Amino acid sequence: MMRGASTWAVAVRTPDGAIDVVVNEVPTWAERWRHLPVVRGVTTLAESMALGFKALSWSADRQIPEEERLSSKAMGATMGVALVFFTAIFILLPALVNKGITDWFGIEGFWFHLVEGGIRLVIFLGYLVLIGRIRDIKRVFEYHGAEHKAIAAYENDVEVTAESAQRFGTDHVRCGTNFLLTVMVVTIFVYAFVGRPSLPWLITSRIALIPVVAGISYEVIRFAAGHLRWRWVRWAMKPGLGLQKFTTRPPSLDQVEVAVSALLAVLTAEERAEVAARARREPGIPGRPAFGSA
Repeated sequence: MMRGASTWAVAVRTPDGAIDVVVNEVPTWAERWRHLPVVRGVTTLAESMALGFKALSWSADRQIPEEERLSSKAMGATMGVALVFFTAIFILLPALVNKGITDWFGIEGFWFHLVEGGIRLVIFLGYLVLIGRIRDIKRVFEYHGAEHKAIAAYENDVEVTAESAQRFGTDHVRCGTNFLLTVMVVTIFVYAFVGRPSLPWLITSRIALIPVVAGISYEVIRFAAGHLRWRWVRWAMKPGLGLQKFTTRPPSLDQVEVAVSALLAVLTAEERAEVAARARREPGIPGRPAFGSA
């Protein structure tokens, strides 16, 4: 999946070996909040989740016969269960485990929240390691790496082909994995403002503050992406980039070809002309527009 300035596209390799691509207009309802820090992060995240749901539904339908496809209601229920699972495992479970540990050892103050953040990070890393052993998830991670390679080819001003993209790495500062690690860190500081309330309020605060955490995390990633020329920003982003080793895998050339097809589909006519002209000139001109991947 690729998202451009005004369109988003999904490309899949169909069972017969062809590449099927669909292009849609980017919704604009989140744009009205683009000047409000934190709020724009929440609306952008909600919009991205909605697009991801649509992309997942469409791509899944391309792989199975029509009579076996899930209805939109069934797919929505599946996504709802996934959100509940995420909240329970990565938000509530660390809070409950942390309460037991800190009560036992008498840990108070900021250390209480730091321990909870550490527990959340351990659970998150363990989760990535475990699902990364599943064959189908490994293939998803390979396509994730293919998306990053395609974007790198575009942003580094070289020909946007599977062959040219394949020589780039699979890490990217705007990756969702980087965002999730940022969320893990931001929760420590946001939840610290709540203090250490009773268990019912502790659980309520963890759920209620999810939008705040997401909004602040978005601002952190947005700032970092625009200031990579600063050494300390690049240093601060290294853990998130390193974590992408868990969520990306070196893709095959045919997987990169699918990612390139999705990227080319969201380019404007002017951008397509510029990309086509790259074969006739030396690369190295910086400053290309940013694209987002799934």
